[in-house]
Amino acid sequence: MKKTLAVVSEYAQILVGILLASLGLKAFLLPNGFLDGGVTGIAILLSEVYDWNISTLLLLISLPFLLLAAVTVSRKIVIKSVISIVALSIFIHFENFTPLTDDKLLIAIFGGLFLGAGIGITIRNGAVLDGSEVLGLFMNDRFGLSIGSVILVFNVILFIIAGVVLSSEVAMYSILTYLVTARVIDFFIKGFENYVGLMIVSHNNLELERQLLQHIGTGLTVYSCPRGYGSRGKRESGEIIHVIINRIDIRKTYNLVHEVDSEAFIIEFDVNNVSGGVLRKYLSRNDKKLSPSIINEGIVAPVNLN
Repeated sequence: MKKTLAVVSEYAQILVGILLASLGLKAFLLPNGFLDGGVTGIAILLSEVYDWNISTLLLLISLPFLLLAAVTVSRKIVIKSVISIVALSIFIHFENFTPLTDDKLLIAIFGGLFLGAGIGITIRNGAVLDGSEVLGLFMNDRFGLSIGSVILVFNVILFIIAGVVLSSEVAMYSILTYLVTARVIDFFIKGFENYVGLMIVSHNNLELERQLLQHIGTGLTVYSCPRGYGSRGKRESGEIIHVIINRIDIRKTYNLVHEVDSEAFIIEFDVNNVSGGVLRKYLSRNDKKLSPSIINEGIVAPVNLN
């Protein structure tokens, strides 16, 4: 039941992200012809030039990137992304937000803010609303090019075209919108494949270890703790679970820990860099997997898998 509620919560948050993104587009950017970067920016530009339906354009332009995603990222993300992009197109088509301001600076800032928040929330829950990230991943995998550089070049070309076709003013405000959007996305997710560390103290460590290995699919390290003091009083001996997880899995991990031990003590900390070990990577099909024997044999002693 708790797992079902967690999935429902995940999709509910994706829906909130879609609503925010559509608000940024329909209430700010689209009425004023401002662009964002990536696929959304291409759709807006073509809509402005040829007066084509923005919802249809968003679907058509996203299609090749989704096909590219099918061979680049995990299947779960592809499915969620298809659902999210289709839902965004439907919302844009039927929503009729009244433009909230005619101040171009406010339009660029708040349009980027709402759009970035929507994309960030969606990505944090395992879906993608824009295909330019997928293109960056593909170019990195095939040619070794930096993902950030590919996305930057993609958007620079887009804004140059916008400056020629529309106006230099629109292009400059669109660049401002893109910068705000990118910053807000970073604020929400701090990068797509970033990792966080968790230190977990629980009275049900063995079951928690099994659940983490089976459902999170990452390595973990168990430390012996001679004694400690906390809300449950003094503890003479115990163990501490140390695990590094993909930031996308953070909510799922917390739900799992609390399901096993509702009073577990969890310390979360940022991880600046990590290499080796067994880590879940959603943006690659070549991520390392735990050996089934490790999960199936049961955990009888502290194991160092990192």
